[in-house]
Amino acid sequence: MTENEIAKQIVNAAYMVHTKLGPGLLESVYEAVLAYELRKCGLRVVCQEPIPVFYESVRLDIGFRADMVVEDSVIVELKSVEAITPVHKKQLLTYLKVADKRLGLLINFGAELLKGNVTRIANGLKDE
Repeated sequence: MTENEIAKQIVNAAYMVHTKLGPGLLESVYEAVLAYELRKCGLRVVCQEPIPVFYESVRLDIGFRADMVVEDSVIVELKSVEAITPVHKKQLLTYLKVADKRLGLLINFGAELLKGNVTRIANGLKDE
């Protein structure tokens, strides 16, 4: 399954979760429910996966924690805020580079509507 096919399933599940729960809950709630929905679809999901950072020749195990990594290829960064800012997008792009992944999704469950609040961030991934 390609990154784009996985992303489509993630977005569909996110819309379902947002429709059922609405905005305003903690990110941890959306993370747990979205992970549940994705696992029901047969996808492998790891929540709060520690991603090390390599600096020069040193491995730093406290790099960051990815909210979700789906099928070991797509990083999902979840927010529950009024609006996504440019720094959120830059953060996800940096996560992708550090983790050597090609696709990430930034999903803001805090918005009234999910439409327009899902951002696809690519790191060298061509459209398929």
